[in-house]
Amino acid sequence: MTPAAGSRAPDFTARNQHGEQVRLSDYAGRSDVVLVFYPYAFSGVCTSELAALRDRPDLLAAAEFLAISCDPMFTLRAYADAQKLEFGLLTDFWPHGAIASSYGVFDAERGCALRGTFVVDQAGIVRWSVVNPIPEARNLDDYARALATLGHDLG
Repeated sequence: MTPAAGSRAPDFTARNQHGEQVRLSDYAGRSDVVLVFYPYAFSGVCTSELAALRDRPDLLAAAEFLAISCDPMFTLRAYADAQKLEFGLLTDFWPHGAIASSYGVFDAERGCALRGTFVVDQAGIVRWSVVNPIPEARNLDDYARALATLGHDLG
């Protein structure tokens, strides 16, 4: 079940593309967080979405963006290097899909995350979310509008 706006975001710990532990609750009181679940590193739609995000410094400056897939950490490192992605890419590889499942966006038949996005405020509360079908890219302007409701000026 997808956490509704106004509910507490499920906490998690995962490794990023550099092998560092990242815990959602560590951002409490420091930064709003945007969780961007995506199906597969190196796939066409995922690559275009994350490259578009990479090319939006206004968004990246407004909140901490954490992109999450079920790919292994070393795949995410190669992907980040190849695409010049400097925001966090988190692995949900093992236990496979546990983070995506806690957010209601794990496709068990395909073994990957759906395109779910969750804006989590500094108090750890989900303020906005959207879930798109796997082949459908998200609109980054929706992120900007959601972050604007938290007081971020994104023009």
